[in-house]
Amino acid sequence: MNRSHMQKIFLLILLAAAVVVVKAYNLEHYLTLEYVKASQSRFAALYAEAPFFVITVYMGMYIAVVSLSIPGAVPMTLAGGALFGFLSGTVVVSFASTIGATLACTVSRYLLRDWVQKKFEDKLGTLNDGIRREGAFYLLSMRLNPLFPFSAINLGMGLTKMPLRTFYLASQIGMLPGTMVYVNAGREIAMIESLRDIASPTLILSFVLLSIFPIIIRKMLTFRQNTRGQGGSSGSV
Repeated sequence: MNRSHMQKIFLLILLAAAVVVVKAYNLEHYLTLEYVKASQSRFAALYAEAPFFVITVYMGMYIAVVSLSIPGAVPMTLAGGALFGFLSGTVVVSFASTIGATLACTVSRYLLRDWVQKKFEDKLGTLNDGIRREGAFYLLSMRLNPLFPFSAINLGMGLTKMPLRTFYLASQIGMLPGTMVYVNAGREIAMIESLRDIASPTLILSFVLLSIFPIIIRKMLTFRQNTRGQGGSSGSV
């Protein structure tokens, strides 16, 4: 067994151990809307005493939750709005969520891509073709569409050939509008009884329509380049 296989096995064991710890100690309980609401005043007092420490721990937890694909990112985003306010909360959550997503994508690529590429080469070929044609616009459109599960995008993109730098930048931009909505809602977290209070049908429809624009822009740019190319060819004859 070569070194690469040993590293993959070690990483799998580490991930499995992390999931077992989360389940064994019921850590998911701390990632619910109910717990966040009940603990708001305590967290606010701690943040007033040691803001840098709280932000550091919060970002570390957020990155871990997202990178391990553990449910709880939305309540944590609401907590970020409640603790840090709109501007600081948006910055903190935006970077934490994008870093976590990129780590999840990296792990998926490192552990699974070779096996999945061999087993589902025809299906992944279509996805890779779309990424080659549309580039970052393809991922940007998915990020803006709330109908695409957040974790599924992270793991699925790890199975493609998209460069991680492109993944990070497109995710940072594409997730920002949703981050701003949930961080802003977190400022009045006491009024929220359910996550449905935030993700209304009108809001979801707005994001779905918004997700179409990156592809439209890409098509317009391609059309403009082709038109210029044809114009240049005609002029040179």
